[in-house]
Amino acid sequence: MSAPFDRIITIDFETRWDSKEYTLSKMTTEEYIRDPRFKAFGACLHEYGSDAIIQWYRPDELPRVLSTYDWSRTAVLAHNAQFDVSILSWRYGVKPAFILDSLSMARALRGVEVGNSLAKLAQDFSLPAKGQAVHSTNGLEEITPEIEKELADYCTHDVYLCEEIFKRLAAGYPTSELQLIDMTLKMYTNPLLRLDQQMLIKALTEEGQAREALLEKLGVEETALASNPKFAEVLTAMGVTPPTKVSKTTGKTTLALAKNDALFQALLNGQREDVALLCEARLRVKSTTERTRAQRFLDISRRGNLPVPLSYYGALSGRWTASKGSAINMQNLKRGSFLRKAIMAPEGCELVVGDLSQIEPRVLAWLADYNDMLVIFRSGGDPYAAFGAQMFNIPGLTKDSHPDLRQSAKSALLGCGYGLGWASFAAQLLVGFLGAPPQRYDKAFAKKLGVDSAYIEKFLSWDENVKKMMEIPHTCTDDELLVHCVAAKKIIDIYRSTAHPVVTFWDMCGRLLETALYGGKEFVYKCITFRKEEIVLPNGMSVRYVNLRREKDKDTGQTNWVYGEEGAKPTKLYAGKITNNIVQGTARIVMTDGMRRVAKRYPIAGTVHDELIAVVPTEEAAPALDWVLEQMTLEPKYMPGIPLDADGGHHVRYGLAKN
Repeated sequence: MSAPFDRIITIDFETRWDSKEYTLSKMTTEEYIRDPRFKAFGACLHEYGSDAIIQWYRPDELPRVLSTYDWSRTAVLAHNAQFDVSILSWRYGVKPAFILDSLSMARALRGVEVGNSLAKLAQDFSLPAKGQAVHSTNGLEEITPEIEKELADYCTHDVYLCEEIFKRLAAGYPTSELQLIDMTLKMYTNPLLRLDQQMLIKALTEEGQAREALLEKLGVEETALASNPKFAEVLTAMGVTPPTKVSKTTGKTTLALAKNDALFQALLNGQREDVALLCEARLRVKSTTERTRAQRFLDISRRGNLPVPLSYYGALSGRWTASKGSAINMQNLKRGSFLRKAIMAPEGCELVVGDLSQIEPRVLAWLADYNDMLVIFRSGGDPYAAFGAQMFNIPGLTKDSHPDLRQSAKSALLGCGYGLGWASFAAQLLVGFLGAPPQRYDKAFAKKLGVDSAYIEKFLSWDENVKKMMEIPHTCTDDELLVHCVAAKKIIDIYRSTAHPVVTFWDMCGRLLETALYGGKEFVYKCITFRKEEIVLPNGMSVRYVNLRREKDKDTGQTNWVYGEEGAKPTKLYAGKITNNIVQGTARIVMTDGMRRVAKRYPIAGTVHDELIAVVPTEEAAPALDWVLEQMTLEPKYMPGIPLDADGGHHVRYGLAKN
């Protein structure tokens, strides 16, 4: 592929700030740059690869200088390009043809758990140290010639470091990944998505009225619900003993009144309607996420379009994460929420949404040669229903006939695929697992699984099982907890006996942990290569385990495999985590391959998990959807025979584009 640009301009802005309130430590990038108080003291520009000196330009010079470039054929390079290119776009109307970001590249090549600041990279690459400003510009409206010279020197050195770091990172960097960096940053710096201001105002008003009405009905003050001690007093007055738990960190007994506490969930879903209503009211008061997001969306709508804040290679597997400090996580917007519906296409366009179906189970089945599951995928069947039919011995089980059993099978299939243990599975079910409501397995459910007295006796004969069970927070009797845990253990057993190819794959990953990842003996499996401290994925990018080593756990005395920089909190590594990293990393490549194909015809406005959002002219929306789904499901050359599927829809509103 030929480069979509003729030259690269490296840029770095120096801007005013005020530690009291107008600062990036208290504001998002979007808020900071679009704020009326924004002011650039100047910027350094340099044509990458040229012999020209790095030039400092004052604010009054910048419009003229920027106008001399043909930005339709010019790329921009910066360290943390989201910041500098947003200034170019929102303050100067400059839309570069391509965006290169040394920070994103460093995060991908060196690992997300390693420092990748300009100062750290300069140190690690044996470059001159990053400079430090002698005079603070904190709170300055205007700068003296002395301070300007200092800023110019400081900025010039940063541009030099950025270019030198880029040279070292760019060698062999996949073109496909550079395209993804560009795509990710344009979702933010050149946003296409609009926000329905009136819908947001209406939703905020209605939510406030509903909250006030509920408080009036209960006869309680908002402060009594928001405060743990006061809420405990209200419960006591109603004849309910406030639930407690023992802190794992301090060993002290504390109130168990958090949303995900099993004991609180028991009150919320209990038999006393008055207590349940009170708990619901507490959630309305305490759960401010939706209304906070709505207010932020509303504020953004008054400033411009919606930047989609994503961190390229934010996770170890290469998956996107929400940008640090963005205050808006598109990945966590609830399906069916008014926030999704408030996100709209540009005028004259619709949003085509394509979503890869069950991509991670499909990738895992292909990697593990789990042929029974591959057959289900190829036939277009429901893998969760099929596994449920096996699990419960109910031929013909469907989502409609046994929705509860299918959900349990789904939880098992998705959770157990990465080596989830029965205790973790049982505990997570009690507070809601994978988006499902809280669930406790009873005797009738256990019986459907084939649990009998002999199985229970065998479970209890292991002291370790009993110990793990008693550590699970619960509100039920010990007998009820036993049934729940035994059923969870039975599901894990069924999965591991049924999906034995997956278990074999875990075992292989576990063995390669010592021989390849630690010992350095290279091993190739299908499209994956295991090497010293890294797993190379099909596109040449790696999952990296920096400073992999054995380390004894101070609390348990067990020796574990861990990784991470010296001095930082280590991260445990085991077969299930390796499997998860490989599956997620490979699924991400399948997803992004489709995104890049779609982007050749239609701009990508955003992405959420395995879903892409493309902007298309209204008259093309219907045929564009079919084409987009086709592009997303083309068989990858590196994964022959994998059955891919996708669904989607189109609408002017994001929340209505896909059912």
